[in-house]
Amino acid sequence: MPKLKTKSGAKKRFKVTATGKVRAQAAYKRHCLEPKSPNMKRNARGMMTLCDSNARTVLKNWLRNA
Repeated sequence: MPKLKTKSGAKKRFKVTATGKVRAQAAYKRHCLEPKSPNMKRNARGMMTLCDSNARTVLKNWLRNA
């Protein structure tokens, strides 16, 4: 049976930490930023940790080799 490949799009969007958690960029920070509050834009900076259910989906379906 062939090796399972990691989805190349997921490689660019997610990082797996040493403890096995999945980190991703925060959402809603791409466009239409004027109506959003400065507090929301500030909190959406950098990487965030995905919740357990979403992390399980990412690891199972897209980051099989991680």
